[in-house]
Amino acid sequence: MDTSVILQQMGVIVILVSIGIYLYKKGVVDSSTSPKLSTIVVDICNPALILASILSGNITATHKDLLIGMVIGAAFYTFLIILGFILPRILRVKPDDRRYYNMMTIYTNTGFIGIPVARAILPENAILYVIVINVMYSLLFYTHGITVLSAGKEKMNLRRIFSPGTIMAVLALVVFWFRLTPPPIISNSISYIGNPTVFLSMTVLGVSIARSNLLGGLKNARIWGYVIIRMILVPVMVALVLRAFNVNRDAVLGVTLMAAVPIGNLPMITAEKMGLDTELLSTAIAVTTAVSIITITILMSIFSAI
Repeated sequence: MDTSVILQQMGVIVILVSIGIYLYKKGVVDSSTSPKLSTIVVDICNPALILASILSGNITATHKDLLIGMVIGAAFYTFLIILGFILPRILRVKPDDRRYYNMMTIYTNTGFIGIPVARAILPENAILYVIVINVMYSLLFYTHGITVLSAGKEKMNLRRIFSPGTIMAVLALVVFWFRLTPPPIISNSISYIGNPTVFLSMTVLGVSIARSNLLGGLKNARIWGYVIIRMILVPVMVALVLRAFNVNRDAVLGVTLMAAVPIGNLPMITAEKMGLDTELLSTAIAVTTAVSIITITILMSIFSAI
C-alpha cells in the first residue's frame, strides 16, 4: 500500500479519536456510556466486521496461506510468552509489577484497535492473518493469561474462550476454508453491522485517553522503555524475520501491525474483576494508545514501501 494512503487513513483515525475526546469533554459519552459502547463494539460490531471481511470476496488468499498464518501465529505468541518473562527484568520492574508487564507484553490490542486499523490501512489478504492472530489471542488469554495475572490463584476459564469475537473469527476462517456464500440478506446485514466498528472503536478510544492520567504516564521511564522495545523493536524484528523467510507481503504487513498495536484493555478489565490494582495498566494503556498513532503510522509506512 502507498505510504500516502496509510498517512491519510491514520489521519482519519486521529480525527475519530479526537471526536471521542471531544464527546467526553462535552459529557455526551461519560464513564457509564463508554463501557456499553465497548460491549457493542467487542461483542457485535467487531465480530461482524471480521466476517464481513471474509464475505466481501476480496480476499484471494489460499488454504496454504491460512495454514502458514497459523504457524506464524503460533511462533509469534511463543516468542511473546518468552519476551513477557524477559522484558520486565530488562526494564528492572519490581517483582510485584512484573506480571502486569508480562500481560502488557503479550496481550496487546489486536482486536479493538487492531482489526479496525487493519481494515482501514491493510490489503484485503492481510486481514486473514489478523483474524488468525485474534483467534490465538483468545485461546491464550483465558488459559495462560488468567494464570499469570492471578499468580496461579485463578483457574483457566475455558468457557470464556468462546466469546462472540472468537466464535465469529473461527466462523470466518471456516467460511474462508470452505468458500461458503450465505444469502444476500445475511451477508448484507453482517456488512451493515460491521460498518460502524471503526468509528465506534476510535470514539471509545478517545474517551479512554481523555479519562486517563496521560500526562503522568508520559513521565514514566519504564513505560517509555516498554514502548521502545515492545512497540518499535519487536515489530521491526517480526517484519525482518518474516521477510527473511520469504513470507508473502500481506502476511508481513498483517503480523507486523499486530505486533505494533498498543496494550489491550482485557488484562486491565480482568485485573479489576480480581480486585487487583489497575493504575499501572490503565496509565500504560493510555500512553501506548496515544503513542501508537505515531509508531504504527511510521512502521507501516516503512514496511509497506519496501
